[in-house]
Amino acid sequence: MFPLTEGNKHVAQLLFSSGTCPRCIFRFCGVDLPAPYKRPTKELLSDLQKFLEPEKHELVLEAPSPPLKKIRLHEDGTDNLSDYGKEGVSVTEDEGMASKMSVCNVCLGILQGFCEKGFITEVCQKVEASGFEFTSVVLSVSFPPQLSVREHAAWLLVKQEMGKQSLSLGRNDVVQLKEAYKWIAHPLFSEELGVPTDGKSLFEVSVVFAHPETVEDCHFLGEVCPDCFKPAKNKQSVFTRMAVLKALNKIKEDDFLTQFPCPPNSPKTVCTVLEVECTHGAVFVAGRYNKYSRNLPQTPWIIDGERKMESSVEELISDHLLAVFKAESFNFSSSGREDVDVRTLGNGRPFAVELLNPHRVHFTSQEIKELQQKINKSSDKIQVRDLQLVTREAIGHMKEGEEGKTKTYSALIWTNRAIQKKDIGFLDDLKDLKIDQKTPLRVLHRRPLAVRTRAIHSMETHYLDEHHFRLHLKTQAGTYIKEFVHGDFGRTKPNIGSLMNVTADILELDVESVDVDWPPALDD
Repeated sequence: MFPLTEGNKHVAQLLFSSGTCPRCIFRFCGVDLPAPYKRPTKELLSDLQKFLEPEKHELVLEAPSPPLKKIRLHEDGTDNLSDYGKEGVSVTEDEGMASKMSVCNVCLGILQGFCEKGFITEVCQKVEASGFEFTSVVLSVSFPPQLSVREHAAWLLVKQEMGKQSLSLGRNDVVQLKEAYKWIAHPLFSEELGVPTDGKSLFEVSVVFAHPETVEDCHFLGEVCPDCFKPAKNKQSVFTRMAVLKALNKIKEDDFLTQFPCPPNSPKTVCTVLEVECTHGAVFVAGRYNKYSRNLPQTPWIIDGERKMESSVEELISDHLLAVFKAESFNFSSSGREDVDVRTLGNGRPFAVELLNPHRVHFTSQEIKELQQKINKSSDKIQVRDLQLVTREAIGHMKEGEEGKTKTYSALIWTNRAIQKKDIGFLDDLKDLKIDQKTPLRVLHRRPLAVRTRAIHSMETHYLDEHHFRLHLKTQAGTYIKEFVHGDFGRTKPNIGSLMNVTADILELDVESVDVDWPPALDD
């Protein structure tokens, strides 16, 4: 059923005679049902001409010159989307713009061939060739900012005409271009790819349109509303869609009408497609790692551009994940960190890896288990356990209340003077000892200068000989253990040296446990 009524006829006539396509006419007539927009352009044009015929029998728009041509895929199978629209819209004879319909002066062809099956099929071919795994998709389109200027001009034209009939037309009464495009393209896109379109999908297909012929349509706004257009480092032009909309909201209608034609001029060419880009949202892998080497940093150790160690915990784990998930890059995080010469034993330290733009995202628990085994076989310096896929939100549990957590350590301590077993026994009786730690000298280059109060919850000593003993400590997370032993030139008070009235130093340090109950333990 044709959606326009006799009440719309005058507006439809006005727009159609100025070069506006049927779907844009529907938008300005307030047609807010998807069904009429989904019909092929040729049918819509035919029905519109019949609708207007009683009023003006001779109404026929001239054919564009040169005639519209078909755009096909290259023989090698690659897409031709970069050339799309340069000589016409890529559509078939049956579903394309009828030869009597020139390029729309409002949407610049977006609601003509670019929302119909021929174009959608070409986009989907590029999506399928991208190699991404996905079970749903979100389609995002970026239109040239000058479309907003042309829409504004068409709105003022219709508004003035309706005003003569004592009728009003608010800007919100016009169906948005993106909304109409979505109504038409989304079902075709979903059908072609065989998955639902979902605004919350992690897989996004982005289509960016441009229209070089009309790029200067926005420039007068820069002179009338210069404060709306601020240069930005990451923007090639100040005439962004948001800046143009801001200026259109600010400019007076009379000023606009003196600067821009109403109705807008009819263009000679349709839009071009700058790019079709596929991206997948990040996925997250978590687990716990043990570090058995005293010569391995947690993250790459690079000073003044020079690598100091050949590898790191981060790389030994993440390089495998990067390859299997076919991701572009990653971010590694953990519950605290150990020094290069410190081992992490026990049940390990929780970690998480954010994998950016992964092409593969679906794994069975068995495949993840095999990936864990592969990591563990690749090096004797680390081992991982409880490897699993987690959500972005779950990562917060690793950092939640971090300073309130506890960690257990084992330290081998040397003293400058001879000691007996009785000289260290009093340490076993100290509970919840409060210490003040000024930022250690060794990390002052990357941490702000501050005094932090930390708690040594308990200590247990094991006498070895007159210059050595082993100390087991349970402390508040964030405690600098090495500085608690030797005092860091008095920057940590009290410390083992001051408590025992000796010069003490730490020879070896191991992390025995990180008491963070995350990620969930898995069965072997």
